Amino acid sequence: MTTSETPGQSPPSKPVQPQSTTNPYVGILAVFLGAGLATLSSRLLSVGLPDLRGALGISFDDASWLPTAFNMATMFSGVFVVFVNAFWGPRRILLPAAGIFAAASFLLPFAPNYQVMLAPVIVAGLASGTFYSLTMTFVLTNLPKRLIIFGIAAYAADIVFVSNFASLLEGWYIYYLSWRWIFWTAALFTPLMMVCVHFGIPHRTNTEPRPSWRGFTYFSLSLALLYGALDQGQRLDWLNSATIVGMLVAGLFLFGATILRRLVQPNPIVNLKFLNTRNIIILATSIFVFKFMHLATMVLVPGFLANIQLYRPLETGHALAWVALPMFAMVWVAATIIIYTNSRPVLVLGLTMCGICCWLWSRVDTSWSGNSFEIVELLLSLGLAGAYIGLVGSIVLEALESGALTSASNVATYSGFMHLMRLFGGQIGVAAMTRFIAVREQFHSNMLGLYVQRGSWLTDQRLRMLTGGVLSRSTDGLEAQQRAAAILGLQVRAQAYTLATSDGFVLIVWVVIAYLLLMLFLRPGKITFNDLSKMQ
Repeated sequence: MTTSETPGQSPPSKPVQPQSTTNPYVGILAVFLGAGLATLSSRLLSVGLPDLRGALGISFDDASWLPTAFNMATMFSGVFVVFVNAFWGPRRILLPAAGIFAAASFLLPFAPNYQVMLAPVIVAGLASGTFYSLTMTFVLTNLPKRLIIFGIAAYAADIVFVSNFASLLEGWYIYYLSWRWIFWTAALFTPLMMVCVHFGIPHRTNTEPRPSWRGFTYFSLSLALLYGALDQGQRLDWLNSATIVGMLVAGLFLFGATILRRLVQPNPIVNLKFLNTRNIIILATSIFVFKFMHLATMVLVPGFLANIQLYRPLETGHALAWVALPMFAMVWVAATIIIYTNSRPVLVLGLTMCGICCWLWSRVDTSWSGNSFEIVELLLSLGLAGAYIGLVGSIVLEALESGALTSASNVATYSGFMHLMRLFGGQIGVAAMTRFIAVREQFHSNMLGLYVQRGSWLTDQRLRMLTGGVLSRSTDGLEAQQRAAAILGLQVRAQAYTLATSDGFVLIVWVVIAYLLLMLFLRPGKITFNDLSKMQ
């Protein structure tokens, strides 16, 4: 007779589930490591591109496709994986993806030529795209509600620190080690992430309906192609390039196929009606505004230092990376302030501070060096940290208030939409700013050219001064005059680029002002982090 048949003892109503042996805090460390490695790999590849070209003998045109291919692959998997997560769970995604990412990163420096290197770059991009996209979803569903704001702070600290530190790290690699460490950094630390995933993220049984892979494939391919067109558009002269036209047409065609597929066979884990609220749309726009505002330190200042002061990546890193520490500290201060106030005022204050800093930087001139940006850069870093915590906190509160976490379809749709804004919206900002700087530089160059003409006494006087300065290092007077004319042309170009950079800072200010006005239309929130902190 078995135990279940013993008289007086009723059989159990359901089998006892084995207790999970995983630790959610170790899992949170895993997804934070993944997000940091994905951000660091992308930044190292972008800032280290000139050194890769020199080390491998790759042409400028070919080398420019390496970060584009990486980011296109990230775009493909970044939104896709949010919905796949609803069916498979993060463990079944992150473990194989991390292994593939580590292997691809390790093998990349051994590629014999550019064509062979392109393949593992794409594979690494596909794998790393899964890391960032699952971070906040896992944090929100595994942290106690009273600790969510500090999870957001840790997430922000992870991203802002890595983003600012990448230039300095890449320069240090080139100067002291090797360009290979641009890739080997990920290969070194990804196994640690895999260990944390193994011990921190549990298995999950499939309970949701199987998604429509075809619809997701169409959508992800369309995003990847449109992203590539935006990334390469300025370099290839936009619609004057058959490559850009082909990518745009193919991307739009696949996007149309996605819409048709949605109408014919709706995906069971996508609930687009859930996004049709004013607050969700306005708060999602804040991601684009933050990304656009961040271009001040990611594009404008590094571009100015490289083009006007001829800074190398290591020098640019020294000029910008130091603010990572105050930003790292500020995110915790902002998180604490949010508990006792609200996330939206912190977002407004951070955006306002950043707008003021960009307005101060709009007074830039050709004499500025890295030290000239330091004081305002410190204030900007504090504003960025506050704005980042404020926007992520506002998005999380909206998710909790709107019921995004009540069903797998809602959480996948909400998270996928926000990641779409992060990935695609950020690239739209980069493409818009790059195009804006190029157009404004050409405009200022033409305007300055009206006043820098031979025969003008100011121009002639400037040429005589320059000729006298280079005469001792020239073979004769004719060569000195030619060198003087070349120097004057470079000075005009430097002035035009500086004025265009100033215009870029002003553009950021106007974008911030426009969004602050848009925030007036937000409906008041019903819950705060102070309410969550009181929950057990």
